[in-house]
Amino acid sequence: MSHDIAAEIRRLHSELPEGVRLVAVSKFHPAEAIREAYDAGQRLFGESRVNELLEKEAVLPSDINWHFIGHLQTNKVRRLMGKVSMIESVDTERLLELIDSESRRAGVLTRVLMQVHVAQEETKFGFSPEEVIDYFSRHAFCTLTNTHICGVMGMASNTDDMERVRADFSAIADVFTRVRQICGDELLGFDVISMGMSGDWPIAVAEGSNLVRVGTAIFGERQYI
Repeated sequence: MSHDIAAEIRRLHSELPEGVRLVAVSKFHPAEAIREAYDAGQRLFGESRVNELLEKEAVLPSDINWHFIGHLQTNKVRRLMGKVSMIESVDTERLLELIDSESRRAGVLTRVLMQVHVAQEETKFGFSPEEVIDYFSRHAFCTLTNTHICGVMGMASNTDDMERVRADFSAIADVFTRVRQICGDELLGFDVISMGMSGDWPIAVAEGSNLVRVGTAIFGERQYI
């Protein structure tokens, strides 16, 4: 039985509270599957590999908003400029500065999120909460000319312990709140908390997420293309 992508999109849109946006995580799924979700009204899609995103962007409707959600290698930053509406996975200050310089060179403004690492897995990327607080305490963002930091993104530990998952989401949301307190009106448009995936998005939303990244629930298991 084929996975009913359109039905899943409609179901999620009906279940998500007002003000919470859905990123349909389309990585490893073909353009035809994205088109089904698009035809059901979805416009925001998440990809984690630069080559794959660019291949799909070239053949799919131009009003799709692409979010890059994977680990971004510095040597591939230039290729994304002007192609994505947001890079959610900025995990080092060096990457942030490179995105800014490449955005300046391309004459574009790039919207980004700071990836916060709170999960138990060492393999995951991101700033520690302390590093994010330090960055904003130094007001280092004031040196950015072509990059807009819109908020934070993070993942919970890969565990069945839902209390641990809730605690991780709470910790990410706390970083967001502390940054707002530190910077006040100086930091305009810092309003996104991206957290929650297919198995845990309701908990993430309860803890403050307003952008959820759902893949498997929409597209089924990955079809490595």
